[in-house]
Formats: sequence, C-alpha cells, structure tokens
Amino acid sequence: MTDTIHLALVVALLTSGMVYSARSGKLTRAGMWLGGGLGLLIYLGNGFTGLSLLALFFALGSAASAWKVREKRQLGLAEANKGQRTAGQVLANAGVAAMASLLACLVPEYVQLAGLMVAGSFAAATADTLSSELGNVYGRRFFNVLTGKPDVRGENGVVSLEGTALGVAGSALVAGAYCVGFGWGPAFWWLLVAGTAGNLADSVLGATLERRHLVSNNFVNSVNTLVGALTAAGLAALG
Repeated sequence: MTDTIHLALVVALLTSGMVYSARSGKLTRAGMWLGGGLGLLIYLGNGFTGLSLLALFFALGSAASAWKVREKRQLGLAEANKGQRTAGQVLANAGVAAMASLLACLVPEYVQLAGLMVAGSFAAATADTLSSELGNVYGRRFFNVLTGKPDVRGENGVVSLEGTALGVAGSALVAGAYCVGFGWGPAFWWLLVAGTAGNLADSVLGATLERRHLVSNNFVNSVNTLVGALTAAGLAALG
C-alpha cells in the first residue's frame, strides 16, 4: 500500500510539473510528455532522490536560462524559442539518466551504481547549462577550449574561467543533493569530477564537430551526460 501511495504522489507531482512547464512555456507539448515519462522512469529506478536530481537540474537550468535574458538577447546569446525546450532537448539532457534508471529496474543489484550514474549525468548537464548560460553573462575573457586562444563569446567550444567555475558549482549542487539522499562520502568528489569531465567533453565536441555542423547540439548534450555518467561509474569502480 505504501508503494502505491508513493507512486500516486509521484504521478501527481509529475503531472503538476508537466502542466506548469507547458503553461509557462518552459517545455513544448511533446517535451512535456517526454519529460513526464522520463521522470517516472527515473523515479522507478532511483526513487525520490533520482527524481529530485531531475527537478534540481530543471530548476537550475530554467533559472540560468532566464537570468538576465534581456541582456543575452541584446548580445544574441539567448536560447532560441525563448528558452522553451523541445522533446529532443529533454531526451538529450535526461535520456542517459532514464537509461541508467531502466538498468536499475531490470537488474536490481545495480541500483546503487545506476543511482550514481544518474547523478553523474545530471552533474554534467547542470555544469554545461550553468557554464554556458551564466558564463556568457559573467565571463570576462573567452577562449577556445582546444587552442587556448581568444575566441568569440557564445561560440561552440568557447569557455571562460568564470563559466567553468560556475559549472563546477552546479556539479557540486547536484553532488550534494545526491549525498543527502544516499549518504556523504567519496561520491561527492566523484560527481564533481564527473560533471566537470562531461562539461569538458561538451566543449571539445563543440569546438570540433558541432562548430563544423557535423553534429547537433542535442547530440553534444547527450555525449556530455553520457561522459558524466560513465566517469562517475568508473571512479566508483576504482574507488
């Protein structure tokens, strides 16, 4: 009975979030339905902690996108469609977490590892979003991640020290939320490294393949979260 009540509560919360996201223009209708489905799968695999990591990423990402949006629009740096995320963007940011959660559902002995991978993917996604959205506002010097030479703010593969630091802070928030749910320990540092590794991979792909229009931004974001998840799992195995 308790599990049924918890599931009903989660469905109610997800439904409320879906309606709010659609009405506030944060998600397209397709993005809303996909986000709700992925959220349910993440809960089934990793419980309320997994769902809270998804909510934390969504809240931080939405806040970062909206922060000083008028200034970003004037500079041509604001997200397209007024920051409304599509189903493709939802899948790129939460698809890896959903797959790790599916693993937890199918192979229960991997629940702990799957939870760490979910956190690693969201640490990377959060780091990428904060470093780009806030780095474009607060960054002072922008340079190509591969060459180290000055480059155009907002261009793919261009980073700043301020943006990188904000990305690390985002990873730390996700790592802290994970540790609140699953206990404090070395996992905090694993997730900090995982988020940073995913963010770096995102920048490298941006400076190479995405800048040449060989891959889409959604593909780059998917790789970002995959690197975060695999890095977290690898560090746990080594630890």
